Amino acid sequence: MYSASAYAGKVTLDRFCSQLDGEWQGSAANPNAMPKKVSTSVMCSADKQNLFISVSRGSRFSNSETWWFRQQHDHILLLYANGVSDDVSQALTLYEQAGSYSFLGKGEINQRPALVQLQFDPITEGADALTQGWQWQQSAHYLDDDSENYQVIRAISLLKQSVEASQPTE
Repeated sequence: MYSASAYAGKVTLDRFCSQLDGEWQGSAANPNAMPKKVSTSVMCSADKQNLFISVSRGSRFSNSETWWFRQQHDHILLLYANGVSDDVSQALTLYEQAGSYSFLGKGEINQRPALVQLQFDPITEGADALTQGWQWQQSAHYLDDDSENYQVIRAISLLKQSVEASQPTE
């Protein structure tokens, strides 16, 4: 007998959108690079059909970067802009498995054809398993490579700001 949580199921953006909504702190790192502190703002539209993610300046480039996920029928359109390179548009499918969410699609990374995965895994704390944040891993499986593995392109931690940290000091 198999557990239902062992299988990923296709879901729509409204299932995930409001869980990510808010202001987050954390760090971002590319493989073989030192992590950098980043702030991430996430906004979910009222109809939960649009998800906007803005990663602060300095995470990869001197400009901030924007990720716009938009539900379109049975897929999600991603528009990515960073103010340095050309904007990217890509069709993705969203899956959920045991509380983790994964956007999957075919695209191009570093001028190479790739299967792209944007994985959001909850960071939980305590026995009641309250979500304290998310680990966002951006990976690619290059189609011109015989390897069967995804390569991590970058990871970003999204952590809730503590009440004490957001209070002004006197």
